Amino acid sequence: MTIKLRYFAWVRERVGKPDEDIEVPSGVATVGELMVWLASRGEEYAHAFGNPKVIRAAIDRSHVKPQTPIGKASEIAFFPPMTGG
Repeated sequence: MTIKLRYFAWVRERVGKPDEDIEVPSGVATVGELMVWLASRGEEYAHAFGNPKVIRAAIDRSHVKPQTPIGKASEIAFFPPMTGG
C-alpha cells in the first residue's frame, strides 16, 4: 500500500523534504509503528522521529493517536505539537 507522507515545521526541516510517497512495509499497522519504522530509515529520519512522543499525526486530515491503525489512509501528516497564543 502506498501512502503520501507530509512533514511540517521542524519535522520537515529534519527529514529534509516536505512530503514523499512510501510503500508501507508489512508488519507496520499503526501510526506509532510507522514512526518507529521511519526512524530506522536513516540519520535524518532518526533525528526527526527519535522521540515520537513529541510528534503529532493526522490521517487524511484528522488528528490521531499513535495506536491508531493506518488502515486505508491515503495521507499521513506529521508535525510538532501546536500551541496557542
